Amino acid sequence: MASKRYFGTDGVRGKVGESLIQPDFVMRLAYSAGRVLIHQDTDSIPTVIIGKDTRISGYMLETALVAGLTAAGVHVLQTGPIPTPAIAYLTRALRLNAGVMISASHNVYSDNGIKFFAEGGVKLSDEIEIAIENRMDEPMKMVASNALGRARRIDGAVDRYIEFCKSTFPNSMSLHGIKLVVDCANGAAYRAAPSVFHELGAQVIAIGDHPNGLNINDKTGATHPQTLQAAVLQNEADYGVALDGDGDRLMMVDKNGRLYDGDSLIYVIAKARHLSGSLKGGIVGTVMTNMAMELALHEQGIAFERAKVGDRYVLEKLYAQNWQVGGEASGHIVCLDKHNTGDGIISALQVFAALNDLECDLHDVMQDWQPFPQTMINVPITPQQDWQSVSQSAVAEVEEQLKGDGRVVLRPSGTEPVVRVMVEARQNEKAREYAQKIANAIIQAA
Repeated sequence: MASKRYFGTDGVRGKVGESLIQPDFVMRLAYSAGRVLIHQDTDSIPTVIIGKDTRISGYMLETALVAGLTAAGVHVLQTGPIPTPAIAYLTRALRLNAGVMISASHNVYSDNGIKFFAEGGVKLSDEIEIAIENRMDEPMKMVASNALGRARRIDGAVDRYIEFCKSTFPNSMSLHGIKLVVDCANGAAYRAAPSVFHELGAQVIAIGDHPNGLNINDKTGATHPQTLQAAVLQNEADYGVALDGDGDRLMMVDKNGRLYDGDSLIYVIAKARHLSGSLKGGIVGTVMTNMAMELALHEQGIAFERAKVGDRYVLEKLYAQNWQVGGEASGHIVCLDKHNTGDGIISALQVFAALNDLECDLHDVMQDWQPFPQTMINVPITPQQDWQSVSQSAVAEVEEQLKGDGRVVLRPSGTEPVVRVMVEARQNEKAREYAQKIANAIIQAA
């Protein structure tokens, strides 16, 4: 299969104003996607839904997307600010041909991106992404005036998504009696998230819910959980929920201000479902999932497999295994029986449902295991450097010393000229020592 020039693991993303994230490129991208859609569906005019997060550049990029899609002869529905998983849901619920989300997720406001969903709200296949890229090499020639697509804004999209999220929580349960801080990261979930938890009975204190176009993910949200931890303690809340800028990541905090990442929350969901007999198959993590979680799952009798980093790879393995639950320590959590993509709000509801079934709180469940210490070192490399060969002996030596009580992961960055050396061990000093040993071997061979 040909390599992709523009699409990464999660759409097209970059700094606003540079080659990919500017109006002319986005318009051509949208036009090409529209022509590919029309080629696939010759019986009717395709309709695409567009959502966005709260970045100021979203207005500009939304206009470029609408221009490109309508020039290709595709109808467009616009929702305004709404979480990424809401676009996946609405694409499926409204029986649309595709969905587009304008977001750079957890990145700073000066970045942005374009993420596509295919019919049914699933991620585009590699084949379709390559077809779109190839179409961009051809001239952009708009359809005849009487064949142009139409664009309109739709009302009630956020409300529909709120009701969908609530429907994933058991009817027999409520959040009454729970005081909850919800950090919306000044992002796409600033309206939906507080409403979902409030309507299910929680006393909600919303923070990060005043976006201004420039403050998305700014010292708030899932990538800056210290803000949530402080708010939970200050308000004497029972729990805190932190989402990221587009609403697909989740971190949680207990009443004592302790932080729980994606690994911990996946374990809670998995344990509750396993004990109730409702867990289908096992759990999918990534190469970065903490080894202590893997061992704890095995002690519970739960199968575990690792995928490459990226929620699309987690999804691929879940579908291949016919399993339902998986995710990443970063907070991307997938429960395929509830939604076909990662969703921070729905994941939080699954954690609360699990805690209800287990009849205990997060702190108690997490007494089952404590994460192994991890050390990560970013080692600069050059394009010509054969870092794989020079690191082999050092990695083999470290793995022999770990004797199954830790892991080594070497992963080249997709955005920087570095290789990430990660070592996990039961003792923090061993993780640091072994990571530095491998890093030094790569540096000395440069």
